[in-house]
Amino acid sequence: MNAIDFDRELAADMGALSKDPLKWVRYAFPWGKGELADYPGPDTWQTDILSYIRDGLSTDRPLRAAVASGHGIGKSALVAWLILWAISTCPDAKGVVTANTGTQLKTKTWAELGKWHNRFIARHWFDLSATSIAAREKGHEPSWRVDSIVWSKNNSEAFAGLHNQGKRIIVVFDEASAIDDIIWEVTEGALTDKGTEILWFAFGNPTRNTGRFRECFRKHRDLWRHVSIDSRTAAMTNKEQLKQWAETYGEESDFVKVRVRGEFPDVSDRQLIGTEAVRAAMERSRELAARDIAGAPKIFGVDVAGTGEDCSAVWMRQGLRAKRLYKKNIKDVLAFGDVVTDLIQRENPDTVFLDMGAMGSPLLDQLRRLGFGHLVQGVYFGGAAIRADLYADKRTEMWHKTALWLKDGGTLPDKAAESQDIEEDLTGPEYFYNDKGKMKLESKDDMKDRGLHSPDDADALALTFAAPVYPRSGHGRVIEY
Repeated sequence: MNAIDFDRELAADMGALSKDPLKWVRYAFPWGKGELADYPGPDTWQTDILSYIRDGLSTDRPLRAAVASGHGIGKSALVAWLILWAISTCPDAKGVVTANTGTQLKTKTWAELGKWHNRFIARHWFDLSATSIAAREKGHEPSWRVDSIVWSKNNSEAFAGLHNQGKRIIVVFDEASAIDDIIWEVTEGALTDKGTEILWFAFGNPTRNTGRFRECFRKHRDLWRHVSIDSRTAAMTNKEQLKQWAETYGEESDFVKVRVRGEFPDVSDRQLIGTEAVRAAMERSRELAARDIAGAPKIFGVDVAGTGEDCSAVWMRQGLRAKRLYKKNIKDVLAFGDVVTDLIQRENPDTVFLDMGAMGSPLLDQLRRLGFGHLVQGVYFGGAAIRADLYADKRTEMWHKTALWLKDGGTLPDKAAESQDIEEDLTGPEYFYNDKGKMKLESKDDMKDRGLHSPDDADALALTFAAPVYPRSGHGRVIEY
């Protein structure tokens, strides 16, 4: 058969497989030969995903699939197959592929595509470069292609132009846990073409239990085919290594959940306080007796709102018990000062720790004029920590002490409104270690960039850990964290 006849037959076969990626994968690569001598075809979990696409492909609504997995299951191979199938079976198909980092995209996702492109029966149809795979068909280069794009939350325009009316669009997010929520939102808004096959795939290790990848399995689960793959069930994984991890870290550890079981952790890789810890604190609040807080000082934490939708909040902690006393979007500092004054008179705290950001200074002056200066200590979130050898700033230190307090048996209110607010606040921020090896909590601005609101309740609670406090009576106890 000459080259022209071969290509005609190949094109007919590809067209016939445009709705069946599973048959296409079995057809397009030399299974059982050469580099694939030990591989008879796609693994069971890959077959399931390809079958789902075959059965759900439609021009009426986007097809979405999210796969959370442990290590080494062959997800990058599946990504490569999907890209090659999408563009080789639909003329002028377009797509975008991104990953958590530029390095991941270049050295793993795109490198894997290169391997499978070399094995592909129709590889001569497409040119693969460092940033794209495009048809060689003259005049179709701009319209028949998939581009590799490093995402940026400050430059999301590339994901806003995903239009290909009447044809096919493929979007792939690799290591999707770490892709910023704004990229998900922009992509969501762009996939609106009528009468178009729209395919959106999200793959990755479930390293974070917040964010849009997590919500594919929770809040938005009805929109997504969501699958968790245990690495031990995949054919190509190192079973001995996985067994060793399970024995070393424990089956229920976050390490094994993320890297073996393909499940989201209680605490993500960068999350300071996990959902499970917060909910356990709410459960404990029902059992905490008065004797458990007897002798412990009453400590106020007062977080003062800045601008916009932020709220001012007042929390009180006494030993292992904490509760919200006030929360409101109030911008009048004098009016808020009156609120704090009334709460001080009602609760008779031993100390009031006041956030000195935003309008903290005039509020401190007001409280001093009213005779409460001896109780109030101003706290600068960006100031030095008591343990400056461990923490980059005061806010990080206070939040970490809050985390330790929860671990030691601290309790939180279980009333619906309060509990939802404090859970979202406490579990939202992430942390990292700076170049000096000190723990640093994510800034409020960075949280807002990820679509999270200011953690007003949690900041107020954290302020109660600004410094050790003894009861003014001189009796009682103090627990230092």
